[in-house]
Amino acid sequence: MSGDNTFVVVANRLPVDISVAADGTRTFSPSPGGLVTALSPVLERQQGCWVGWPGTVEEVPEPFYTDGGVLLHPVALNAHDFEAFYEGFSNATLWPLYHDLIVPPIYDREWWVSYREVNLKFAHEVAEVAAEGAIVWVQDYQLQLVPGILRQIRPDLTIGFFLHIPFPSPDLFRQLPWREEIVRGLLGADLLGFHLVSSATNFLDLTREVAGGIGSHTGQPDELEVSGQASVREVTAHITTNDNREVGVASFPISIDVDEVLGLLPTPEKVAEVRHDLGDPQTLILGVDRLDYTKGILQRLLAFEELLEAEALDASNTVLVQVATPSRERIDHYKRTRSQVEEAVGRINGRFGSLGKPVVHYHHQSLSKKALLELYSAADIMLVTPFKDGMNLVAKEYVACHGDGSGALVLSEFAGAAHELSEAFLCNPFDMESIKRQLSNAATMLQADPETAARRMNALHEQVIEHDVNLWASSFLGCLHDIHAETKH
Repeated sequence: MSGDNTFVVVANRLPVDISVAADGTRTFSPSPGGLVTALSPVLERQQGCWVGWPGTVEEVPEPFYTDGGVLLHPVALNAHDFEAFYEGFSNATLWPLYHDLIVPPIYDREWWVSYREVNLKFAHEVAEVAAEGAIVWVQDYQLQLVPGILRQIRPDLTIGFFLHIPFPSPDLFRQLPWREEIVRGLLGADLLGFHLVSSATNFLDLTREVAGGIGSHTGQPDELEVSGQASVREVTAHITTNDNREVGVASFPISIDVDEVLGLLPTPEKVAEVRHDLGDPQTLILGVDRLDYTKGILQRLLAFEELLEAEALDASNTVLVQVATPSRERIDHYKRTRSQVEEAVGRINGRFGSLGKPVVHYHHQSLSKKALLELYSAADIMLVTPFKDGMNLVAKEYVACHGDGSGALVLSEFAGAAHELSEAFLCNPFDMESIKRQLSNAATMLQADPETAARRMNALHEQVIEHDVNLWASSFLGCLHDIHAETKH
């Protein structure tokens, strides 16, 4: 029996964090993140529903409404689900596979069974809350089977799917023992969205190779084009499935809530205070990442160490701040990454710092949006050096904070954001000399050629301001609504 929600978002997590007091009282606070920011206004306008896991393996709350009138529908997961579906298949199988095998994926049959069962559970929850003919938008790699299951049990729905991480080349994806099931699950959608044309092309190529009976293809994905105000783009690539459905495939680069960032910018006095607290360095370098092996944190620290050793950077007036947000701390590769990063921080400070004056300020904690924006605004150079990243919104947040043309961005060429932020100092994170060279170039340009540095930052800022998260959401949903209108009426 269907519900009465005409627009449903389904994601691994609900858009709230749940806190339980000593007396058992639950309180709910909005989760940070671009996805929540982008979709909350859409859901509020349509009085929609968000289906997701509440983040706890204890008793889950009953469905409840946010202050904005959005229905939050929790999906219950037990401890085994969390370990096998989330920590296991999602983050020890799919995550490394989709990030080009930076660490070897683990192909565990029990994890796959759990992934399939949890996706089935999510799909049935969506089927219960979705109205007849509703639009459903499924989010990310944890739920790739949901579109196909929904297609079977609720063929009346219009289904979109967006992948927030890279999609690998067919040669890599074919390693996955359950590749056909994943592809068929995704092809249950009416519209598949990726950040980049390259990811969309990888998926199109894969469907030609993995299962010959999947269907035929027409067209190629193209870039999101914007002229003047934000506009809905056209989907130019399609896959025709065996049941004679057309699945649109396109790229929709996600971005940030520019208005929120600009509204929270610190005052010049606060920026000066942040720099003073860090010793008033001549050059303040910043890294902000989840503590994840894909982010290249250790490599940037080693590059910084070698520049200090060669005296290309002056340890007496240079400071590196590294914020490393805790992430998936029970998974072995994440434990190893943390150990290596913290060992490097200690060694660098022991070699080049002095008592009470470290050259690396390391914070293994989550910071508030306000505190992050203060650091972004104060930093002369932002280091964003992932080995692979679907997009990377930290780079865009930093750029949004520098509308005055100050600052410089050193960015991995393997971050999705590099395709839009071409005026950054692009580096190869696998090449230590490349990171060192671009970090040194950025520091030198800021001092010796501030006009060129400002021109580059202004170009980056214009790109981020014009291509915000609202454009991403409206573009995807506009295409999905067009498909809905064509197929349901």
